[in-house]
Amino acid sequence: MPPIVTFIGWHNSGKTTLASKVVSHLKQLGYQVAVIKSTKETGISFDTPGTDTHTHREAGADSVMLVAPDQMVIMTDNRGDSLTTLAHRHFPEVDIVIGEGFKKARQVSKIEVFRDNDHSRLLRGTVTGVIAVASDEAISGDHIFRLNEAAEIASFIEKRFLQNAAKGAEHTTLLINGDRIPLKDFVQDALAGTVHGFVDSLKLGGKAPRTIDIRITLPDKS
Repeated sequence: MPPIVTFIGWHNSGKTTLASKVVSHLKQLGYQVAVIKSTKETGISFDTPGTDTHTHREAGADSVMLVAPDQMVIMTDNRGDSLTTLAHRHFPEVDIVIGEGFKKARQVSKIEVFRDNDHSRLLRGTVTGVIAVASDEAISGDHIFRLNEAAEIASFIEKRFLQNAAKGAEHTTLLINGDRIPLKDFVQDALAGTVHGFVDSLKLGGKAPRTIDIRITLPDKS
């Protein structure tokens, strides 16, 4: 599953500008990158009245997917899934997921973008997981970058999360009620081996499986 790094900061701190430049540099380095952005705004329209997708949403569909030759777009209600769940569920095959926002996300690495001479407003003292700060203010600490150092931040991310990604990377992921459950290597091997054994017994028309996805819904015992 891909590593996740999210850019956090106060409103108008420049998160989008910096994060997009970092994404551009990571792409130039040859990585596949997905982006998940959080916003406090509501009622944002992704289509217009009269379109087919708008018609289906107006009819009460919980989720609508548009499949076009050049893209796919999913519209769905917010089910409250965590950043980690969204990344693992929708983008399992990219090299890294870059977030914007999600400052309260648990067990997620964060880079704080800071534009304020009041250092008491630094989020790194109140949220977990801040691994670096990007700011033009005189801030002390490890891994402090200037706001124009997007290339250096991309290099920092590459060295920390991507260069040795194959070593120790999870090859079996377990989500329970949307939450990722950490698995030790021997448990990953046991689960993968058991499921692969069942799959091998099926007639797949000679297609060798590369990835296997299973979703199990247990009966309601209430």
